[in-house]
Amino acid sequence: MNWILKNKKNLGLFIIIGIMITSLFSCKIGEDYTREEQSIPVTYRHNFFKDSSIVNLPWWKLFNDPVLVNLIDTALVNNKNLKAAIARIEESQAYLDISRADFYPSVNYGINGSTSYNTTSSDFSNSIAPVINVSYKVDLWGQIKTLNDISLQNYLATEEAYKALTISIISATANAYISLRDLDNRLSISEKTAQNFQENLEVMQARFNAGFISEVDLAQAKIQVSEAKTAIEVFNRSRRQIENAISILLGSPPMDIPRGLLLEEQISLPEIPTGFPSELLDRRPDVMQAERNLHAQTLRIGVAETLKYPSLTLSANMGAELLNPTVFFADLIGQIMGPIFNGKRIEKGIEAEKARTKQLLNSYQNAFLIALQEIEDAMIATETYQREYDLRNEQMELAKTAAHLSWVRYDGGLTSYLEVLNLQTSQFNAEIKASEALKQQLVSIINLYDALGGGWTETKESTN
Repeated sequence: MNWILKNKKNLGLFIIIGIMITSLFSCKIGEDYTREEQSIPVTYRHNFFKDSSIVNLPWWKLFNDPVLVNLIDTALVNNKNLKAAIARIEESQAYLDISRADFYPSVNYGINGSTSYNTTSSDFSNSIAPVINVSYKVDLWGQIKTLNDISLQNYLATEEAYKALTISIISATANAYISLRDLDNRLSISEKTAQNFQENLEVMQARFNAGFISEVDLAQAKIQVSEAKTAIEVFNRSRRQIENAISILLGSPPMDIPRGLLLEEQISLPEIPTGFPSELLDRRPDVMQAERNLHAQTLRIGVAETLKYPSLTLSANMGAELLNPTVFFADLIGQIMGPIFNGKRIEKGIEAEKARTKQLLNSYQNAFLIALQEIEDAMIATETYQREYDLRNEQMELAKTAAHLSWVRYDGGLTSYLEVLNLQTSQFNAEIKASEALKQQLVSIINLYDALGGGWTETKESTN
């Protein structure tokens, strides 16, 4: 203990010298990240509403279908992929905390034990000493700070990945639900058509039995009924499969999915706020995730460059001899290590990090271009499917009228059953296509919101 008290000033002097060395010689190696300039169009090609409120807009609630809203809320709580994404965020947070620990000294304990034998005295000499070791790697070149910045960017990238996945789950659930309501609608059309065709067949059977029509006309009527019944089976199968897909999104085994509004009752949103292309850089999660990864990789170049320079580690050992309690010891060690020859390993490591940075830069730029493409595609789909549905609806009404008039003409002996068959089949197809066009119109709205990266603020709140 006396030795420690006598050398207390020396230990303090060593520590002060270490701090002075750190202050004088530490500097950051490598460049900070700066966002690369991209060729960004001023506005989108299509004339949509430019408000930027899409970020905070829970757009799925605007469809005014409580069942759809409930399905999405359930998916956001129970979806297994989202839960895995949350676990990845927790993992990234843990690694971030681990990297921050490097800012502080490392304190360890241990026990040193030894025994020796002297032939002169024929005595054994035993020593047992508990030891406390304090070590600290001086961040001379900003390596530790840069590694912390990298961990932070990795953590933020996992958050953006979670947001991107959340948007994907929302849009996938909404798309599947709209598709399910479309299949419900097609099934209803098929069942109604099959019933009408069955009634026609009964009339045709009676006429055939009375000798008024040929067997060919009767066979054609039977084919009509068979075709409609086949469509029923097709849509029933597809409906069950869509329900199974929705169940998985909800984190549930396959089950029956509740229904809300009919397909034609779903609200078509007239004004969709698209904002401006430049806002995608700070709004669309997958683009932001790509930039976070690029940011982290850019910093890794600096970390690789620090390996060219010496490192300084300060350590202190303190302990006492258990078998001789009057003996205490302490020492302060400073170690500087730097590379002399390593076969150009460090230089090649720097080149590798620069090459990876170029890869991620192109991935980031490509992510932005894909975002622009998806928005433009969704915009044109929204516009054209609206017009297509109007035309399909008009075609459906005309087909209904033509089929009715054709049956009247056939009943009056003015035309063949082949005309009736063709026009009734056209009516059936027109109704199916009108349902498909309406579904595609609603899906295109969902896809546009998905491409814009909107609604994730509401989503994040609902998962807490």
